Amino acid sequence: QVQLMESGGGLVQPGGSLRLSCAASGSIPSINIMGWYRQEPGKEREFVAIITDSGSTNYADSVKGRFTIARDNAKNTVYLQMNSLKPEDTAVYYCNLRYTTWKTETYWGQGTQVTVSS
Repeated sequence: QVQLMESGGGLVQPGGSLRLSCAASGSIPSINIMGWYRQEPGKEREFVAIITDSGSTNYADSVKGRFTIARDNAKNTVYLQMNSLKPEDTAVYYCNLRYTTWKTETYWGQGTQVTVSS
């Protein structure tokens, strides 16, 4: 059973920075995609960023140039460095892991709250 454990959320002022971490444990194929999504109250969960096992990345337009996703394959850990934070970045951030064997498996973390406010 795969488990994802997030950390690093909190309260930060506009313009500040936070770094989220997500450690995956369990039986995980080396070929996989890890990423971050976020959800505001009353809204659907939205894509933030993903990174493949080979290091290819993709970002939502709203975070390009401000957020950086990275991973440590040896530790099965993905990071999200968030700079120049804005109040509209306030949300619960969820870590995501997916891989395909004979079917696609998707796992989610429990979520970590990020609040950007003065």
